[in-house]
Amino acid sequence: MSRSVVIPQAFAKRMVEMNGADGQAWMAHLPQMINQLAEQWQLTILPPFKLSYNYVAPVTRADGTTAVLKIGYPSPELLTEMAALRWYNGRSACHLLDSSPTHYAMLLEQIQPGQPLWSLEDDEAETGIAAHLMQQLWQPIPPEDQPIFPTLEKWTQALLWLSDYFEDGFGPFPRRLVETAVSLRAELLADNIPPRLLHGDFHHENVLAAQRQPWLALDPKGVIGDPAYEVGAYLYNPNTENILAQNLVARRIDQFSEILQIDRQRLISWGIVQAVLSAVWSYEDHRETQSATLRVADKLITML
Repeated sequence: MSRSVVIPQAFAKRMVEMNGADGQAWMAHLPQMINQLAEQWQLTILPPFKLSYNYVAPVTRADGTTAVLKIGYPSPELLTEMAALRWYNGRSACHLLDSSPTHYAMLLEQIQPGQPLWSLEDDEAETGIAAHLMQQLWQPIPPEDQPIFPTLEKWTQALLWLSDYFEDGFGPFPRRLVETAVSLRAELLADNIPPRLLHGDFHHENVLAAQRQPWLALDPKGVIGDPAYEVGAYLYNPNTENILAQNLVARRIDQFSEILQIDRQRLISWGIVQAVLSAVWSYEDHRETQSATLRVADKLITML
């Protein structure tokens, strides 16, 4: 029997703003998908968490155990997330309990107690935990399985697309930052670094306190490439303004370099690429042109 499903209005509005008529059609079909999956997987659906880009809700399974239902607007990223979670198989990441690629849906382990990494309120301790968890997640991938995942070359291509939006190729973005990021990207990709399966979006909100392991990662993108890239998103999270005010960027770089045994300059270079790339993604999704991550890129350039 179908259950009444309540979709938060702010989430519905965001999906339509980002995806237009297709997003509206997907939203209209979402309650039916939720009910179909609830029946298929024998779930009782509870009110959703605070939503951003996916419908995510706690659920109770038929055996009384808890889990999390995640359904997203159709995107290759959700399919590579499923593939990455299968590769991790619960090692340092949440378990993928079941999946429905046709619905772009996953049934995930509910991580308890679930506090995010930033809740420690000790930046040095948090960075140490992050570095060691990254090392546990990085996986060599056999060549025959690598096509499942996007390469860093493909993942960072948006840096080259600004000319599609702006006649001068830069628009509101500082020319110096864009040119530096594009140049560094080409140099970094040209280096022969053994590729690994990366999380791809590793930051404080995607690392939660757990029971079967002290900390577990969730929401991987699943990207193949240079491990030094992984640090980039962490550098400007969880609050970019506070990070800059407290001058934490350089300290984090030093700590990551020591623990991960990765050249400091390489971490800085990928950090610049990632910070500018994040601003470009914000423009693509929301037409935002004032991204705080550009200030982190500025700071990193002074460290080259």
